[in-house]
Amino acid sequence: MTGVYHIPALLNETIDALNIKSDGIYVDATFGGGGHSRAIFERLTSGKLIAFDQDIDAATNAWEADNFILVHANFSFIRNFTEYLGIDKVDGIIADLGLSTHHLDMPERGFSFRFDAVLDMRMNTEKQLDAKFVLNNYDEQQLADVFYYYGELRNARKIASTVVNCRKNKAIETTFEFVECLKNLIPKKNENKFLAQVFQAVRIEVNDEINTLKTFIEQATDLLTKGGRFAIISYHSLEDKLVKNFFKNGNFEGKRLTDMYGNQIRPLKPINNKVIVPSDEEIRQNNRARSAKLRIAEKL
Repeated sequence: MTGVYHIPALLNETIDALNIKSDGIYVDATFGGGGHSRAIFERLTSGKLIAFDQDIDAATNAWEADNFILVHANFSFIRNFTEYLGIDKVDGIIADLGLSTHHLDMPERGFSFRFDAVLDMRMNTEKQLDAKFVLNNYDEQQLADVFYYYGELRNARKIASTVVNCRKNKAIETTFEFVECLKNLIPKKNENKFLAQVFQAVRIEVNDEINTLKTFIEQATDLLTKGGRFAIISYHSLEDKLVKNFFKNGNFEGKRLTDMYGNQIRPLKPINNKVIVPSDEEIRQNNRARSAKLRIAEKL
């Protein structure tokens, strides 16, 4: 096994949540550096682990074993590939929705405002849509929607109009050019937070993260066997709200649906009503885990 490029957040809590059986079938929907996958794999004897990652770079962290398969695909295709592999049901599924350290620390991927690089932000580099296209081709209303809904930025319209004005003279091609474009809007006290929200918004749009997450959650829920566990680590409120609503109510809107007798209709039940967050010690060791939130559910 090769070295891990991503320190997994809430590792012990997530693995414990799965109630791993040594002969069970498990899915790590976000393989990345393989941290969670390794911990699951070490607990298997005759069981099987299937991992997914749309980033081809993740393959460098895989290992050879008869009971381990890494699928190069977005996790929204989980049902297609498990059916292809002849797997009807699985005992547990995990997903860590965080952007890996690998992505953030590779300037050429264009995910971070800390490095000057071509605006890319594609998790799957085989896709066509990138950050440069979004910023230079979306109209002002489209951009405003991206910044408002995905960045949760109150001044989304002002940001959008600023971007449109910047690109009139010259296309915005690099991360630093994007930051320079926004310089008059950046609050001095919360510079990093503001830029993180702006870059998050564009990244979510580029990778269609909200729609793919919804598709994944629905398919993964169907794939779980009765009593199977579903664990998701999210990092911002948009994701966490979707996960919380679905785990609690079986839909993303948070509506409580009941049958004619008043019994709630839902495919899952939450295991932890209170979200699980990293300890102070974990945050000291891995600062990027500070915003991680773990929710666990069981298939009914």
